[in-house]
Amino acid sequence: MRLVIARCSVDYEGRLKAHLPLATRLLLVKADGSVLVHSDGGSYKPLNWMSPPATLRITVADAEGGQFEDGVIERWTVQSAKSDDRLIVNIHEHLHDSSHELGVDPGLIKDGVEADLQRLLAEQIETLGAGYTLIRREYATAIGPVDILARDAQGRTVAVELKRRGDIDGVEQLTRYLELLNRDPLLAPVRGVFAAQQIKPQARVLATDRGIDCLTLDYDAMRGVDDSESRLF
Repeated sequence: MRLVIARCSVDYEGRLKAHLPLATRLLLVKADGSVLVHSDGGSYKPLNWMSPPATLRITVADAEGGQFEDGVIERWTVQSAKSDDRLIVNIHEHLHDSSHELGVDPGLIKDGVEADLQRLLAEQIETLGAGYTLIRREYATAIGPVDILARDAQGRTVAVELKRRGDIDGVEQLTRYLELLNRDPLLAPVRGVFAAQQIKPQARVLATDRGIDCLTLDYDAMRGVDDSESRLF
């Protein structure tokens, strides 16, 4: 991973247009090809980003300051490989630049409920639909394990990401898995299912836009818990 702190402006061009005026920001360049722009706020969410697969081209101004407008010493052009979208970062001043080899991440350790949901769904794979069969749980990839890999009634590969509460980050995580899995000719085409006890409306919209199915899971029903005695009606 490369970490750059710089005074920069950022423009996103494509289906949507966005502009970040000149300010000091953190630029993250990850091994998977993603580039993220962060400020010193906003929690974990970047101000803008380009998801992989993408290519990064860096152009440096000449000694006389030519090529770019006044003050720009370096321009990053991050081009999406899937569309005409691109992220343009105009750097005016470098404050820090370092690279670090992080290695393969073991992935997120699920809490008790998520681990149970994964086990129960694997045991009750027909919850996904008639004719589904389980390939395996925790299917290993270079960027982390896929919760469940299955086949549908037509024999197509299906990747399932499980969450207690499904939000946009979970959809992004599944999207990265799908992009990687679909490069494997033995698995492709691979479609995705985003499964959770609760799925936020924004996550559902994003998943639908990316062709990912959403499935709401009833944890108690999957455990065989009958709560009828606690109901008023």
